[in-house]
Amino acid sequence: MKKEESSLWELRPGIKMDHDVLESVAQIACALKSLAAYTTFAIEREDCPDDLQKTVDTGLAAINKLFVA
Repeated sequence: MKKEESSLWELRPGIKMDHDVLESVAQIACALKSLAAYTTFAIEREDCPDDLQKTVDTGLAAINKLFVA
């Protein structure tokens, strides 16, 4: 995929993905990044369940395998 096709997300070198699939994965990644921000806020308030933090951390690790941070 060419960078100009999606300026929001850049795949890591060697990762290939159909443009339509990439757009769906990027939308999921955006949602997870939003959830990560919410979780950070909730942790500061000390009302974030541990399993939510683990789920968010696992998802962010998966995003980092595909996309350039």
